[in-house]
Amino acid sequence: MVAFRNRYMVMEVFLNPNREKVGDHSVIITQFNVSKAVRDSILENFGECGLASSLGSFQVKYVNPITNVCIIRVSREEYQKVWSAITMVTNIGNCPVVFNLLDLSGSIRACKNAALKCEESKFEQYKLMVGGQLSASDTDRMNSNLERIKVLEH
Repeated sequence: MVAFRNRYMVMEVFLNPNREKVGDHSVIITQFNVSKAVRDSILENFGECGLASSLGSFQVKYVNPITNVCIIRVSREEYQKVWSAITMVTNIGNCPVVFNLLDLSGSIRACKNAALKCEESKFEQYKLMVGGQLSASDTDRMNSNLERIKVLEH
């Protein structure tokens, strides 16, 4: 029996900082939005054959709409193609975005540890930015997202 070898990418999504000034509708980062943007970029840059070869194990495993951190799984043979397609994504839902790779690993366990560390530090920054306006629902949503990372498996 042959095990499938995957790569896991912890990505950070930076939204356009001028979106309030321009009057754009704010976009909520979801698994569907990220997956569609990456698939469209692969199709545009590598064609149908590149898309078909990449979709074998491609999956957006986790997205946190508060901190805009996501985990993407892709096969070991295709991770460079998907990574380059991700860097060429320019918008999600008509909102300009930029992806930043935070960690690349070969196991879900190492990826979970890196994502947890990043999520906790980003939520601390979010609390400082919001100040006293942090609601209990935001804290509950963040705690549920942290729990989703902790139970993340194949």
